[in-house]
Amino acid sequence: MSAPGIAGIGTDLLRIERIERVYARHGERFVARILGPDEQAVFRRRAARDPRRGMRYLATRFAAKEAFSKAIGLGMHMPMAWSRMQVINLPGGRPGVRLSKPLADWYHARFGPAHVSLTDEHDMVAAFVIIEALSADVEVRKS
Repeated sequence: MSAPGIAGIGTDLLRIERIERVYARHGERFVARILGPDEQAVFRRRAARDPRRGMRYLATRFAAKEAFSKAIGLGMHMPMAWSRMQVINLPGGRPGVRLSKPLADWYHARFGPAHVSLTDEHDMVAAFVIIEALSADVEVRKS
């Protein structure tokens, strides 16, 4: 079995103020457009406890989606859509990627696992995504 390589890398750097401005204009419509269902629940819990934590969460997820769309080479074109890619916390707290259809089907036919890293400071957030290539064994079985 051969080891998979890297199929794509994406990164995004974002000022939290940008997300705050858009949220001030569009509110929940913006949240529903950007976040998937699981992310929306986390956003609401965090924003209720501390609005700044809510904005930081929204900004990190926005940045992750931008970085992911760059790594897979689609940008924000179908089947990629903001809410179809969610960043969820895996056991232990590490961020993981959850995709919904039709993006999930498109992605899994082309790529292996996705890895995401998020960071935030008082005024900025950043996301870094690495997409693994399919292993040779997987490609042969799909042919």
